[in-house]
Amino acid sequence: MRKQVMPSDSKKSSGEKLSWKENLEKIDQLTERLVKVLNSRKTSRPELGSPDQDLYVQAASAYFSQMLSDPGKMFAQQVGQFRQSLEYLSELQNQTDDKKPDAPRSSSESDKRFSSELWQVNPFIDMVRKQYLVSSKAAKDAVSDLEGLDKDKHKQIEFFSEQIINLFSPANFLGTNPEALSKAYETKGGSLVSGLENFIRDLEHSSGDLSVTLADRQAFAVGENLATTPGFVVFQNRLFQLLQYKPTTEKIRQIPLLIIPPWINKFYILDLKEKNSFIKFAVDQGFSVFVVSWINPDASYRDVGFDTYVESGLQEAISAVKNITAQPRINTIGYCIGGTLLSTGLAYMAAKGENSIKSSTFFTTLVDFEDSGELQVFIDEHFLKGIEAEVNEVGYLDSSFISRAFSYLRSNDLVYRPAVKTYLMGEAPPAFDLLYWNGDSTNLPARMAKEYLRKLYQDNQLSNGRFEILGETLNLGDIKTPTYNVATKTDHIAPWKSSFLGLNKFGGEKKFVLAGSGHIAGIINPATSTK
Repeated sequence: MRKQVMPSDSKKSSGEKLSWKENLEKIDQLTERLVKVLNSRKTSRPELGSPDQDLYVQAASAYFSQMLSDPGKMFAQQVGQFRQSLEYLSELQNQTDDKKPDAPRSSSESDKRFSSELWQVNPFIDMVRKQYLVSSKAAKDAVSDLEGLDKDKHKQIEFFSEQIINLFSPANFLGTNPEALSKAYETKGGSLVSGLENFIRDLEHSSGDLSVTLADRQAFAVGENLATTPGFVVFQNRLFQLLQYKPTTEKIRQIPLLIIPPWINKFYILDLKEKNSFIKFAVDQGFSVFVVSWINPDASYRDVGFDTYVESGLQEAISAVKNITAQPRINTIGYCIGGTLLSTGLAYMAAKGENSIKSSTFFTTLVDFEDSGELQVFIDEHFLKGIEAEVNEVGYLDSSFISRAFSYLRSNDLVYRPAVKTYLMGEAPPAFDLLYWNGDSTNLPARMAKEYLRKLYQDNQLSNGRFEILGETLNLGDIKTPTYNVATKTDHIAPWKSSFLGLNKFGGEKKFVLAGSGHIAGIINPATSTK
């Protein structure tokens, strides 16, 4: 297959070889494509893109109420911001007055948005940067100190305020980004032409809804340089394919290993590039490894629920592995929602007196959703009703909504910085396997999505012993299977304390390990790493 060259490749893009006039003419040509793709954009439900307006009304009411009850505190915050601004103006005057020595400049080394020295070379740009930082801090402090809101509303206000603050960073705009301006000058506008091409390409790829490409789509292909551990499909039904991997050792361990990955993304998270592949590592240790590869559902799967994933997914996969290996019991691994499914299945099997699982390992798994991290901001009536209306109409929750929600939990790293690199600098997205996998997301069936958000996230029924499935009310304490539980320190999807509290409700022998990093990077860590 011939490799396609992306328009944004800075070494091969024709934009950088053209004159200013030619690049301006090319932008005029690209505008036609831009208008076309924007006109083809589908109308989306407003509830899926922003919080309820009542939230802002409550926040404003709380702010003014606090101003009246404690004006001293509010004015002290404003005076502190005003004083810091005056200090920056003083520094600016010193830097622009030849008769006065340069004032020491504040450091932004910890903020990757402003890591380039170009942000401090021009004193006026430096002033814009510092004023943004002090204003951001003032806004965050004001929101943090708000009183009169319940915990969930307060979290929402903090989250969406953070989104607005991040959006208005001077790094995100050409006129106030010295790196982007410098590159545009050096390339005679070629970098901006490449950036516009990248922008239009992303719009076209997502039918008019902007989703920043995080990894070079042409750099990877499943089965070629990702998911290359040799394996075969040994069983399939309507919900999944079961993959068995080819042994690499003379002797095989007696107890097989079944891996249940999340079905929000594709199965190969544990089989990325060879050095990052947990599956290859496990096969090389003599394990007989099986992995579930879930279907990417369409509207015909609208009636598939969490119980379907237990009965036709987990249980049928367990039965197939037992039949293929002629073993009465197996070992299991569940990752993220795959771990939630495995927990649900273990509790169900305990209620039915079944004992097919010898041990279970959980990677970044939640079963207690009382504090479900930053995703909790989307678990309120406004968003849930919008999601339910959407899935009732189309039959599934589109992967683009899920991807956007996860991306904005880390908007600077997963939205704005990549957008600056790709659109303002005209650079090609990096060839990064984890980010490529992250963009290869899947839909969720309508009934399953509603049950997952309502019964688990909102009502926390699994942890509280009220989750009913296939005629049984589940109790996590009934699980006597030995478990090995891995959480990660900076996980924003499955907070480690919540993971610990939930998995600790199991009744069997337990071991809990806290790893470094986040939801993905904390797990996908080569065995050869010295971390």
